[in-house]
Parts: sequence; C-alpha cells; structure tokens
Amino acid sequence: MQTIENIPSKSLDFVSKKYSKLTDDIQKQSEKLLRRMRQQETKIQKKVQKADNSKAQELFSQAPGKYQELQTKLKAPLDKAVAKPVTEYISDVDSLQTILKFLSQPNLNSSALSSDKIQQIQAVSDQIQKLQGRLQQANEIQQYIRERESQLKSTLSNMEFGKELLGINKELYYYQQQLAEYKALLHDRKKLEEKVFATVRNLPAFQNFMRKHSYLAQLFRLPDNSATTSIEPIPGLQTRASVQTALQQRFGQTFTMPRTSGGGGSGFEQQLQQAHTQLNVLKDKLNQVGGGNSDMTMPDFKPNMQKAKPFLQRLEYGFNMQSERGTSLMPATSDFALTVGYRLSDKKTIGLGASYKMGWGHGFNHIHLSSEGIGLRSYADMTLKGSIWLTGGFEYNYFNHFSNLNEIKNIDVWQRSALLGLEKKYRVGKKNGTAQVLYDFLAGKQTPQAQALKFRVGYTF
Repeated sequence: MQTIENIPSKSLDFVSKKYSKLTDDIQKQSEKLLRRMRQQETKIQKKVQKADNSKAQELFSQAPGKYQELQTKLKAPLDKAVAKPVTEYISDVDSLQTILKFLSQPNLNSSALSSDKIQQIQAVSDQIQKLQGRLQQANEIQQYIRERESQLKSTLSNMEFGKELLGINKELYYYQQQLAEYKALLHDRKKLEEKVFATVRNLPAFQNFMRKHSYLAQLFRLPDNSATTSIEPIPGLQTRASVQTALQQRFGQTFTMPRTSGGGGSGFEQQLQQAHTQLNVLKDKLNQVGGGNSDMTMPDFKPNMQKAKPFLQRLEYGFNMQSERGTSLMPATSDFALTVGYRLSDKKTIGLGASYKMGWGHGFNHIHLSSEGIGLRSYADMTLKGSIWLTGGFEYNYFNHFSNLNEIKNIDVWQRSALLGLEKKYRVGKKNGTAQVLYDFLAGKQTPQAQALKFRVGYTF
C-alpha cells in the first residue's frame, strides 16, 4: 500500500496534460478535415451543376447534413458513454486505464491513498475516457470520408475532376497519418509517465486485477497463473478440433494443426508458413507507405512524410565548423555554428543559424584565443541524388576583432556572403554527419578579402 502512495503527483499531472493535449489536437484535426472536405465538395458541386449531370448531383443532396452532424458531435461535450464500446484497441491506453481502475477501488482508497491523489486519479481517468471518445469520433469521420471518396471517384471518374479528387485523397491520407502520429505518442512513455506503470505493474494484486478487468481480458478471457486453468472457447470462434475435422472432410486426409510456429512436418504446414511469410512481406510494403491498417486510404500521389508530423518533430538541429589559416593581418581562425532547420519535406529543408569566429593566434609558438567575429546564417538544402544534397544560403558576418558585444551593434560594417555548394550526409554512429563544399560569390567584395572556397564539417541531430 505504501508503494502505491509513492506514485508521484507530478506523474499523474503529466499524464493528464499529455492526454488532454492529444484530445484537443485530435478534435482540431478532425474539425479541420471536415471543413476542408466541405470546401472541396462545394467546388465539385458547382462544376457538377454547370454540367447538368443528375446522377452526379444526387451525391450532394445529403452530404451537407452529414458534415454538419459530424461537426456538431465534435463541438458537443463528450459523454463518458461515447467511448463505449471501444472501436480500436490501444494497449497502452488499456493498461493505464486498468491501473486507474485498480487505484480507484474503494477498499484501496480508504487505506492507501490521500484524498488529493484520489482526485488526481479520477481526473486522469476522465481524461482517458475523453481521449477514447475523440479517437472513436475520428475513426467514424475517417470511415465516412473514405466511403465518400469512393462514391465520388466511382461517380465522377468520367468527368474532369481529377484535381479535386486528388485534393480529397490528400486530405484523407494526411489525416490518417496525423492520427497515426498521435497514437504513436501514446506508446512513447516519458520518464514521469513510466513511473505510474513501474510503481503498480509488478504488484501481485494488480496483476490479478489486470487479468480480470482489462479490456483485453474481457475480449479474450485471459487466464490466471494457475497451471490448471482451462480456457473455455469463445462462442462463435472455431476451435482447433473443428478446423481439423473440416480439413479432413474437405481433402480426405488427416492434417495436424501446428501448435507452435516451429511446428513443421506436413506439406500443409509448410504452405501455411509460406503464406505467413508472404503476408509479412505485404505488411512491410504497406507500412512503408504510412501504416499497417488494412482500411487505410492509399495515396494517389507521392506523399510528404513530414507533413503529418508535429512542428517540433520536423525540426533538425545542427552544428558545423570551418577553419582558415592565418595571414599577416589575421590569426588562424575557426568558425563554430549552431543551426536549426525545418523539414519542408523529406527532400527539402530550410533553416537559420548563428556562428562565432574564434582566433587561435599566429602559429603554435604564439597561441592566443580571441573573438574575431560573429555571424548570422540562413540556408536551404535540397536532395540532389542519394546522400548528396544541393545547399545554399545567405550570411551576414562581422569579421573584426571585438572584446564586447557593444562593438558589433553597427550593422553597416557587417559583410555579406552568398553561398552555394554540395553537401554529403552520412551516418556517424547514431548521429548524422555532414560535409559541405561551398563557394562564396561575394568573397571578393569583403574587407579583408576572404577565401571564396569554404569547407565545413558537422553533425545534425
């Protein structure tokens, strides 16, 4: 009981805020999809009316009412009953919900948990039910839009609506990908969230409770740890014996159904294994285009896999450096730069950065660290071929020695650089390494004149 009381309040607050944000994000994306679908259909409807096609016009008689119904549901307060029955099983949500049910037991609350913690648990439980409700609504919207797309394609296939139908396909596909990103966040447990699971899951009392009260247990009647426990067959499902009998009657010979994946032996079992291998190949191909759901809408275009990701996940952070040998007027220097890029797509990135030029002195016998400049950068990268990228950018640099920031305030003395070149990206352990060769088209106009060809190495995170 004392172990349960040690569940951090911060962990419960973190889980509540996480699920609340996901609930709000799902609602916003659903409203956005419905709004854009109505706009797309309005455009199509206007063209259909001009074409005087009665069959096509019938498609739009009830659509506005259905969109309004779905939008009304999204804006209405969520009832707890909305999330029942669960139309999509998410293991982490089921586990957390079962933990909260376990902690909410009256006999447990009276002896183990404070009143404040009981209120926190109830708040998290309510938030999970709201999230399930929004997910169910999202699935209903997704199903309707999928059916609607199919209806429009079959009816308008012989008319010039390729651009509009492609727009609908894009809206639905990216909506599916956005939902997949949200569901992935449910499986991505942070440290504070993991503490809730770690505190409770190893308790024998909770393990027994999980086997009886989780949603998975209600579906499949999970057994307890007893070796003598027998599982009654679920009504409506075929048993091993019935399948063997049916095969024997159909093919006139006895088949042994394998009890493990390593069964083997009969030709029938080998065929099953070959079929299983082929199914896995198909699943891998399906996952490469964005998911493993057999009901997902396949894209009629080349999708931008970055578009469905949250803003922060589309950012990439980088570090690079370049060095220049000393002259009679300037010491040897190295430029250290930090950059932040935004992935427009898998093949295009734009970003900003800042650099600091450190002086090393004149030769090994006269090493002296100094501040020799500072700079601001912008850049754009685009895939050229394979791991070779075309990169370019514009920079403002202050090339003079300075001892305090007041000396660099005069922007008129800053010098400009216009860079264009090639970048090679490669793997260095778990990080991505970069090597750039750039040409500065404005190097000749700088004072003192800088070298035009620049070589930079760095990392992206």
